[in-house]
Amino acid sequence: MTFKQLQEEILELKRQNEVTILAHYYQPIEIQEIADYLGDSLGLSQTAKEKANTDYIIFAGVDFMAETASIINQNKHIMIPNYESYCPMASFLTPEKVKEFKDRYPGLPVVVYVNSTAAVKAESDVCCTSSNAVKIVEKISKEFNVQSVLFGPDANLADYTEQMSGIQCHKMPEEGHCYVHSQIKTEHLIDIQSQYPNAKILVHPECIREVREIADFVGSTSQMYNRVKNSTQDEKEFIIGTEEGLVERMAQDFKDKHFYLAKDKLICYNMKKHNLELIKYVLENLDDKAFEVRVPSEIANRAIKPIEKMLVFS
Repeated sequence: MTFKQLQEEILELKRQNEVTILAHYYQPIEIQEIADYLGDSLGLSQTAKEKANTDYIIFAGVDFMAETASIINQNKHIMIPNYESYCPMASFLTPEKVKEFKDRYPGLPVVVYVNSTAAVKAESDVCCTSSNAVKIVEKISKEFNVQSVLFGPDANLADYTEQMSGIQCHKMPEEGHCYVHSQIKTEHLIDIQSQYPNAKILVHPECIREVREIADFVGSTSQMYNRVKNSTQDEKEFIIGTEEGLVERMAQDFKDKHFYLAKDKLICYNMKKHNLELIKYVLENLDDKAFEVRVPSEIANRAIKPIEKMLVFS
């Protein structure tokens, strides 16, 4: 069966069963094409609450994204096509580690990146995304009347936030990182820009500082997408420092532009564990609890508070 045939069957099953499909920008393009909504992690969870009027939602992303959707939408069934799709970055920080940092730095607010587990969010004061981290840190530090915060699990985003805000971000932990973005080195950008000297360099704040400092633009996946969307006619070429799925999306949406990955094989293999066959299976077996992500209410009720605080601050 071809991708096209599978996509047509999925679209029909989705219509019959009244299911909404959400897909992250890092998903394979054939999954992006059958999604009702595309976006980054938090944007999709908000979409699940505000726009998805179905009881069942299939979330093509990694586990923490589906957990966040479950926290925000506790009355809905959040399904994940492959329950082995997890975020290695989120694994760097546990609730126990957060408590250790709280003991080490009493009185400092805990800022947790949405790329974290529900249990870790439940131990935090406020959540943030890669697009609003600077604003969130500025506001929570003002509320607590401090010039330092605890920030995890991504050390590079913590460094970027500290750099942009002037507020000290104690990294929880020091070694936390995204294995996709931390692969990108300055030599990769220098090499590819020598081939495309007119190209603008766009990178994610999860990249190391040296990479961020030679980029023309630093932003989240959605911010990079919008930077290209709002680019001038003279800006024809872009070097993209994030997962290749965003490049595939932009190449389809902005056919008059040219895109180059910052280096070969910028792939989040965990994101790519989903496929059309699994999505079709879930649509045919919506009562199979193995694919449902439901955060226990005790954790969800605590985790929703830092998420809601973030939305207020944003």
